[in-house]
Amino acid sequence: MRPVLLDASVIVALLQRGGGRHDECVDTVFNLRRPLVTCEAVISESCYLLRRFSGASEAVVANVERGEFEVPFNFSAGVSAVMALMRKYRDVPASFADACLVQMADQLDTGDILTLDSDFVTYRWRKTRPFEMLIAPAR
Repeated sequence: MRPVLLDASVIVALLQRGGGRHDECVDTVFNLRRPLVTCEAVISESCYLLRRFSGASEAVVANVERGEFEVPFNFSAGVSAVMALMRKYRDVPASFADACLVQMADQLDTGDILTLDSDFVTYRWRKTRPFEMLIAPAR
């Protein structure tokens, strides 16, 4: 079963119950029934963005511990590719976490992504392939 890439914007929306996109993200994740994969950079970014919400960072890490969010990415193996992506998309600009997700798409052979970040409309995996945004990006 092909995995789905998971970005911080959706993790934050999943954990902010009163947020505007919470229900949409919960419904999408529930109906996917596919592995959700991410990287340490996304986990770190999510924890940072949720730092003011009591227990939210712990909930992010708990999802990794339970295997709800899988973290198969090895940055050391893809450091050159991530640096090249950050240079290529410097005008967007691509965050470190975004560049890692683009590299993960190449490594895992999937462009299916859960993100609310419209930058993924611009990014390409395998150099030319557009991402399949499983949730419409934020405007």
